[in-house]
Amino acid sequence: MFDALTDKLTAVFQRLGSRGRLTEKDVDDALREVRIALLEADVNFRVARDLIARVRERALVGQVLQSLSPGQQVVKIVYEELTAVLGGSTQAQGLHPSPRAPSILLLVGLQGSGKTTTAAKLALHLRKQGHRSLLVAADLRRPAAIQQLVSLGKQLDIPVFSEPPEGNSAVVVARNGVEHGRSLGVTWVILDTGGRLHIDDELMKELEEVKAATSPAETLLVVDAMTGQDAVRAAGDFHGRIGLSGLVLSKLDGDARGGAALSIASVTGVPVKVIGAGERPDALDPFYPDRNASRILGMGDVQTLVELAQQEVDEKQAKELQRKMRRATYNLEDFLGQLRQLQRMGPISNLLGMVPGLSALSKRLPEEATDERHLKRIEAIILSMTPQERRNPDMLNGSRRRRIALGSGVATTEVNQLLNQFKQSQKLMKQISTPQGRKAISRMMR
Repeated sequence: MFDALTDKLTAVFQRLGSRGRLTEKDVDDALREVRIALLEADVNFRVARDLIARVRERALVGQVLQSLSPGQQVVKIVYEELTAVLGGSTQAQGLHPSPRAPSILLLVGLQGSGKTTTAAKLALHLRKQGHRSLLVAADLRRPAAIQQLVSLGKQLDIPVFSEPPEGNSAVVVARNGVEHGRSLGVTWVILDTGGRLHIDDELMKELEEVKAATSPAETLLVVDAMTGQDAVRAAGDFHGRIGLSGLVLSKLDGDARGGAALSIASVTGVPVKVIGAGERPDALDPFYPDRNASRILGMGDVQTLVELAQQEVDEKQAKELQRKMRRATYNLEDFLGQLRQLQRMGPISNLLGMVPGLSALSKRLPEEATDERHLKRIEAIILSMTPQERRNPDMLNGSRRRRIALGSGVATTEVNQLLNQFKQSQKLMKQISTPQGRKAISRMMR
């Protein structure tokens, strides 16, 4: 979502970094471009104005202009101020349970913001932390919402409480759902309420009654990051009427300008707790202001990448792979296992964006290099081989390759290309495993 903004900011800072000394005019020219980039990305006008003013005030201090690398000093100041705009914390604002179980989590938001999907994602997110949750279908104005939540609950093996909408109210269903959660002994009860406009007084009053009846530990507003400044205004109105404890930014994987996502915490004073960046049930992550500021400025996010790798990579398997690479016995079965681990970590383009310096490089790669469908085709080719063929690719003659191409639905040339690339990678691994190869790599890195 922030690719266009990242590209513009990176270009500005590269020009700054290429100069040995900076004048006040250099700083003003650069910050003017930064302000335009922020406004074009749909960042709130006041937020952009105040951010630039703070950066200018700090950047024009004599110690910055006279330092050995003034351009880097300015980038550091922008990073710190952008982190402050996003919430000002180096830690994620987690969910805070109530003293007595179950803790109630009330989800509110506009129609179409993704509340029902987010409710299921939150339950899965909490389960990874060792908590049991109950989903409560309190959106009675849209019958499909009840069916959707029940379906998601079955898919993720999470219990769902629902009652017929006829003759019922959201307040009654929410209260009954909390009692049911207490009887089940769950840790969290997640209330999925109906979408409503913040200017609809009747519906907002219903939300106030639901909150009064259930006393939630967390009241989260689900905000569609693609809706622009309307989302910022709606968040302010919801906070004024209901009293929010946090925000959930959904659809951050979209291609909208995304400035509202940068503005919303600063304008409302309510922290962003989690972000949704995909349709998958596990596509929900804690929100770290400093890490997101780093990614927006094209500086990567190594810490999140390491955490993802730790979740998906088994230490024993990693050591075994390392041993195979040293002995040049790495085969296609090993490659398939690594490919699946990579897919579980998320889209390739997102992973490249977390590596410092690779976010810009990834845009110059061929489209197929970061296309998830291309990875699926590679997986299909390998799965069309027998276990013996995967362990010993050298036995793949012409007739076997034609059979594999037919089984995976690709051309024989694609099978040949994959095998040729795999052989080249094997040779490279064998070279790196030697002392001379490690010395060459060390010299190259320096």
